[in-house]
Amino acid sequence: MADFSLNTLFVVPVGNSLPSSGSTQDLAAGQVGFFKPDYSVATAANIDDAGVKYFYVAQGRQNTYLQGSKRSAKIAGEIQNGGSNKSNVVEFYKIAGCPTPVMEIWQVSNFSVKCGDVVTLTIRAHSSYLDTLYFNGLTRSVTVQAPCCDCGADPCTDVDVPALIDQFIQKLTQHAPGINPDNIILSNFFAFKRIGVGATSILQIEGKPLTAYGQPCDVAAFPYEYDRMWFRVFVYSGPATTADFLVTDNCEIVAEAQVTQRSNYITGSSEEIKQMEKDYYSYQAPYLKHLYRMAGFNGNFESQVVDGTTYDTFYVKFRDYDSPQTWGDYVEMDSTVIIACAQADTAGIEAVLEAALGAVAADNTCLTTTSTTTTSYATTSTTTTLIP
Repeated sequence: MADFSLNTLFVVPVGNSLPSSGSTQDLAAGQVGFFKPDYSVATAANIDDAGVKYFYVAQGRQNTYLQGSKRSAKIAGEIQNGGSNKSNVVEFYKIAGCPTPVMEIWQVSNFSVKCGDVVTLTIRAHSSYLDTLYFNGLTRSVTVQAPCCDCGADPCTDVDVPALIDQFIQKLTQHAPGINPDNIILSNFFAFKRIGVGATSILQIEGKPLTAYGQPCDVAAFPYEYDRMWFRVFVYSGPATTADFLVTDNCEIVAEAQVTQRSNYITGSSEEIKQMEKDYYSYQAPYLKHLYRMAGFNGNFESQVVDGTTYDTFYVKFRDYDSPQTWGDYVEMDSTVIIACAQADTAGIEAVLEAALGAVAADNTCLTTTSTTTTSYATTSTTTTLIP
């Protein structure tokens, strides 16, 4: 039923003060609060009192002409009133805001290349935009000839691995002529470096953050893109090929390519929450529900998002309190309340919700970089973490 959930979004103003008295008509413009069935304020201390069968979320509006505060439907938790209420909550969870994406990292090691061999490295990258522009992702290859062995040495001897990696890096960072727009400069999207010395040297390839596009005044243009870049790396003998690398002859693979860190999405950015305000607007406006391209025609549309702020989001999915509490043809949809609040204001909101609904299932892990590795190529130190 998730696809048919009626969503109500509350963006809590930065520095919001939960009301401690009064009722919904006393809410300041934008202010968010929790309320009991008698319209009195619900707090973490009283939301589970005897007789409180349900609660709802409300927010004051800037434009109050022909409309009151914005309200959610009735939410009843398992632990309210000693557990004697009929709970209508299906899911309750929180997503922590993570403003910095983790980039994908691949490492190529265990080279098995002889002196003078022709070797190719291919990168196949994917993202929402890349898969739109290129069939099966952006694929680029570079081919090098392994360094020759010292004069008189056995040509079957394994090659100087650091020298081979440095050749690849030189080719990968080489700028192609700018006349052809298809000549992509790989170093704009990837960072290349050699880690270590000797035969155990590693070629590391790390993705760079994707370009962020702005939000113009036109509410219909450039909607927020949930995007990330991920890629695969293949190293094989011979010139570049158009064969499917996933089914190509394994005997041609001359190095081991492994992903050591998966990329992820930014969560809770101000741009994302702005897009949610637009997506869910029509569910919350009593009249003038359409959003027009020119912002001046959207008199009822109110944004509480502060640019550059990272938001935590709470999701409460629940069935209609006054309808039968079992699924069936007569239950047409459920409802979801989404509360987005700046991370500095999360604690107060979370305390009230947990007092009514129990402990929140939280995704609070933002991947960060912890361990340090040093590369001898270009003599720089970097910080990475290995996260399969």
